[in-house]
Amino acid sequence: MTRLLVINPGSTSTKFGVFDKDIPVFTKTIRHGDELTALPELSDQKEMREALICEALTQTEISLSSMDAIVGRGGLLHPLQGGVYEVNEAMLEDLQSCRYGRHASNLGGIIAYGIAKPLKLKAYIADPVIVDEMEPLARFSGWPAIERKSVFHALNQKAVARRYAKEQKRHYENLNLIVAHLGGGISVGAHQQGRVIDVNNALSGDGPFSAERTGGLPFLDVIELAFSGHYDQESMEKQFIGKGGLIAYLGTGDAIAIDRRIEEGDEKAKIVMEAMAYQIAKEIGAAATVLKGKIDAIILTGGLAYDPYLIEWISERVSFISPVTIYPGEDELSALADTVGKALSGELPVNRYEQEDPP
Repeated sequence: MTRLLVINPGSTSTKFGVFDKDIPVFTKTIRHGDELTALPELSDQKEMREALICEALTQTEISLSSMDAIVGRGGLLHPLQGGVYEVNEAMLEDLQSCRYGRHASNLGGIIAYGIAKPLKLKAYIADPVIVDEMEPLARFSGWPAIERKSVFHALNQKAVARRYAKEQKRHYENLNLIVAHLGGGISVGAHQQGRVIDVNNALSGDGPFSAERTGGLPFLDVIELAFSGHYDQESMEKQFIGKGGLIAYLGTGDAIAIDRRIEEGDEKAKIVMEAMAYQIAKEIGAAATVLKGKIDAIILTGGLAYDPYLIEWISERVSFISPVTIYPGEDELSALADTVGKALSGELPVNRYEQEDPP
């Protein structure tokens, strides 16, 4: 049985766990406060987060020497095909230098490698957010200076797609699926025989509005706002990513609180939530055209997939396309353990990361 230490660093927390194959033995979330303010650089946070992980394992009497491999959440790298990648010096250099962007998830591979090396173990990442399997047609934006990019919830989308395939006793590589991850950001991917050939950019403005993001906006109105003198670049970005969507309309992105308002007769809360479901359904419909209507299932996942109103409103609009399956939540630690476990058992390949030449 393969034992894995899985690490998922976030901007305000470090989540980690020990898994025997895909079964959790121990999981923990450490919430960070002011200590990160004093360590603004990611490189400065590595030792602190690593020490907290090792201390927690020691207190639980779990020995690092019992591990077979260390797994980290994939960070911002150059576009990659989906799958499992061994952390090597080339990847470490790109993560440490933040060559492709600064995000706490970069620490996943860095910390995993730091723990693995003295133990003479290997470290891995799986399905980072920059997974890019898009077809050439999907990259056109309408203006040559801007190319559509693949940035989405690849880890959870791939994990639930493989889960569905396993439950159906079929292979992911033989299925056409539409997977909608519903959370703080929303991504809808067209999965064609194991590859996500088109997906909205869930981070920088594509697709439906979500709990905290605006999604796609009429660009002439955005240009007018940008030159109105009321916003600078940073404040606009914060409005669109973090303060948009449900937060902008209703003052909260908490679906439970919004559902309570709907049950109490709040018509504004109801129509805003239904509008989000409407936009998600439209995006699913668009993905159906990408797959030319040949779809085995539509999968709804992510934290908002627990919301009964949202699921009902989406399902009634898209169930004519294909059967709808619900996998609520996103357990990233389990997804990492399951995916890397498959690679170590030979079910999936282990890929090698290569640096790209500077443009």
